[in-house]
Amino acid sequence: MRTLDVKLHYRGLKAVDGVSLQLDQGMIHALIGTNGAGKSTLVGLLAGEHWPSEGQVELDGRDVTDWRQPRRARAGVGRSYQRSSVFAQLTALENCRLCAQAGGRSLRGWLGPAARRDASWAAAHGALERTGLGALGSCMAAALSHGTRRQLEIAMCLAGSPRILLLDEPLAGMGPEETERMLQLLSSLRPDHAILLVEHDMDAVFRIADRITVMNEGRVLASGAPAQIRADARVRTAYLGEVN
Repeated sequence: MRTLDVKLHYRGLKAVDGVSLQLDQGMIHALIGTNGAGKSTLVGLLAGEHWPSEGQVELDGRDVTDWRQPRRARAGVGRSYQRSSVFAQLTALENCRLCAQAGGRSLRGWLGPAARRDASWAAAHGALERTGLGALGSCMAAALSHGTRRQLEIAMCLAGSPRILLLDEPLAGMGPEETERMLQLLSSLRPDHAILLVEHDMDAVFRIADRITVMNEGRVLASGAPAQIRADARVRTAYLGEVN
């Protein structure tokens, strides 16, 4: 998946201003920048929640710029959000089952009693196992710890069988142990997915990312391997807080 010189302008505000970005399977691509840099807006453009003022979004070489979010989700684009988005009064398994059902490739998946849809339940169980939550399927989402709920959100994404994961601050609010579990989970998902990770935890970003793109005021300030980004004087000044 990639963007080609995408722009999203709101009157005088250039939320995203000419960004080209490519996501490749087997890589974790971290997107960093200060608050208001345009990171979440760019994720929304990739997910189909926003439409660019200019530019193009491609998936498997196909122009999907005009595709809405549900169609992109069915095509394999999974999305998590900054704020917890689980169904608190449902179990972890039921949360994943709903996402598996919604990710069905046809309307036929919505016909008939949900409890009889073996495929969606199998996908839900598989997603929980993949994220290390297999033993918590019967637990109410409201009873889970913050870190475990964030893991559940990843499981909910996986239940829809995505090839691309757009993860917006999955480490937010986590302690060291929870962060470690999440990083191990993301590493385990890397081989089968293209992952875009929006994150403010720089230690985690430099540890796990294969490539880092730094945004500033809606534009790409720098993009490259972690070592390149760490050595970039513009990044150290604008984002990492260092002064030359």
